[in-house]
Amino acid sequence: MITVDEALAELFALVSPVGTETVPLDRAAGRVLAQAVTALRDQPPFPASAMDGYAVRNSEVRPGAAFRIVGESAAGHGYDGSVGPGEAVRIFTGAPVPEGADRVVIQEDTARDGDTITLQDNIDPQGYVRPAGGDFRAGSVVQAARRLGPQDVALLAAMNIAEVPVSRRPVAALIATGDELVMPGETPSRDQIIASNSFGLKAMLEAAGAEARLLPIARDNLPSLRTAFTLAKGADLIVTIGGASVGDHDLVAPAAEEMGLNRSFYKVAMRPGKPLMAGRMGDATLIGLPGNPVSSMVCGQIFILPVIRAMLGLGEGPAPRQQRPLDADIGQNGPREHYMRAKLSDTGIAPYDRQDSSLLTVLALADALLVRPPHDAPRRAGEMVDYIPL
Repeated sequence: MITVDEALAELFALVSPVGTETVPLDRAAGRVLAQAVTALRDQPPFPASAMDGYAVRNSEVRPGAAFRIVGESAAGHGYDGSVGPGEAVRIFTGAPVPEGADRVVIQEDTARDGDTITLQDNIDPQGYVRPAGGDFRAGSVVQAARRLGPQDVALLAAMNIAEVPVSRRPVAALIATGDELVMPGETPSRDQIIASNSFGLKAMLEAAGAEARLLPIARDNLPSLRTAFTLAKGADLIVTIGGASVGDHDLVAPAAEEMGLNRSFYKVAMRPGKPLMAGRMGDATLIGLPGNPVSSMVCGQIFILPVIRAMLGLGEGPAPRQQRPLDADIGQNGPREHYMRAKLSDTGIAPYDRQDSSLLTVLALADALLVRPPHDAPRRAGEMVDYIPL
């Protein structure tokens, strides 16, 4: 068996960024910016008013000063003239500040009589003029690689970027295996269960930015597995679920090797998830997950999500960890790295009492994986431990 860190290093060696494509800005949210982009204009493109009021010369502002109103500047409809001595332009938020003016006096600090305003005694000292390019300048750069959130899309739109270079979505083919499986909605026999892992993994991969293809269930025989691997052609990543151990009915490895798998490793010193397999098969990376529901989902968090990030060009690295104090004592850990389903609280973190790898109810309640190193000594409440948020 190899360690989790060694398995991750092997997996990163099996994959590379999948390339780029250009998408319209309205389809860029959630995608990974693949190349740096530069602003095509200043923002704001002109000195702009930050408040409703009157644009005047700052040197003339004093209590009791009077100004003649010579025009109006509104958003999208600026004042074309210049503000001279003793003159003011009615101005609204976001409107261009006309030439000659360098101060906006808010309307609450004025008294208007026809076309004349008089400044009151307590004048707000702020100028309320947003300088041209105060947010960004033409040529300002948004660096890659980064996942684009709504705020990023708004920024790119303001920069007048209509199309965005993004990483292509890695295509992942999901193959659940086993004679015991039927699809949700079907009627299982007394010896069968519902296929759940592939649906959870599909949701996980798509949330991470991959395109997940759910293939038909492969049965526990070589012809069915060959058919499944044939259907997976064209995928960047093939994920099998179940059948990766060494029992009489565990035929994923023989079928994959028959179809050209160059296996990188098998078995990882972790729980849950020991019977993990990976390698290259043609143009795709294959990861064989264990069939226990919690094992496959935990391995998805620990191995597949970092692989997807690497394929998207976001760099190589393990699932990010955080630290919290324990809410309760925990005993000695065994020889394998343990990812315990745990619950976060306002004060810390505590593992659930039941850690069996078949218990999806516990996984659904968990919001963290508490990470125990191999042979970790007993821990007392209050000690700091590592965890991975879910």
